[in-house]
Amino acid sequence: MPPATATADTSRAGLIGLAPMEGVIDALTRELLTAPGGFDWSVTEFVRITDARLPPRVFQRICPELDRDSQTPGGTPVHLQLLGSQPDKLGENARVAAALGAPVIDMNFGCPAKTVNRHDGGAALLRSPERVYRAVQGVHEALEGTGVPVTAKLRLGFEDKTLALECARAAEDGGAQRLVVHARTRREGYRPPAHWEWVARIREQAGVPVVVNGDIWTLEEYWRAREVSGCQDVMLGRAALADPWLARRIRHWQQTGERLPATRWQDRSAFLAAYAQRIDPALPSKVVVSLLKQWLNIMRQHDSEAGEHFQRLRRITALEDFMMALQQETPLPETSAVIPD
Repeated sequence: MPPATATADTSRAGLIGLAPMEGVIDALTRELLTAPGGFDWSVTEFVRITDARLPPRVFQRICPELDRDSQTPGGTPVHLQLLGSQPDKLGENARVAAALGAPVIDMNFGCPAKTVNRHDGGAALLRSPERVYRAVQGVHEALEGTGVPVTAKLRLGFEDKTLALECARAAEDGGAQRLVVHARTRREGYRPPAHWEWVARIREQAGVPVVVNGDIWTLEEYWRAREVSGCQDVMLGRAALADPWLARRIRHWQQTGERLPATRWQDRSAFLAAYAQRIDPALPSKVVVSLLKQWLNIMRQHDSEAGEHFQRLRRITALEDFMMALQQETPLPETSAVIPD
């Protein structure tokens, strides 16, 4: 556990990535979450690859940052993620993405969604290390000469962890230059605990950097995940939504050894308001309310005050009423939080 105050050991400071989350973290969310600082890279939602070469507009829709040197407005690099199982089609589409400016192609072997898995994508490939190998190899070989590396995001397995080490080794042998490991199986979904000790087993055999992901909600859990897994680098997903300043809090501790104050409800509500003000105006108001509730539902999981406000707001359906209630008894005082204009 990190001490409350300590001299920072910058030689051990690790990188922090923002995880892809289908239907949750889009370009606007990436912009808002990376604006406070702390993240070293982010990854898009997956582009689903089947049996066709996709037109550039599909990649640009998922990753509009391609038109901005593949960075968020705050300068955080954005890597583009592919999901599929056919090596030739994955490679063909990877070349399209690279030509559009994607700096890194990430491979999705972790999505637990039943629909995705039924269509032979995401975590479904973890049942066959050979298929993981061929999928990564197809992209790696297609990108030779472009200077664009391949990375992979995996879980510990599909039903169980039997093939965890083999799948990680297969991804590396296929050409992945970094492995991000969500420390659960597909069957375990997002249920705690995350098995960081299994990530340690993968890291011990790997010849490429390994990033630990899963259940890193606080500074203490960040430190514990690093200690147990032996990984210097971490990736944050739901935790970044729960506390949009967690990455900056970790980075501040890395640099100074000091803790930043806990995130207040006023900061959280201001962040949600900024999101609502920036979201696509073409979206129906009931969809916007649903997205705000989805985000607030994640916030409440590790913050009792956010939980109280969730109960207060959960039955409101009209956007205008929701926004008014969001800021009731929650004035927006001066705050250290950084909210983009």
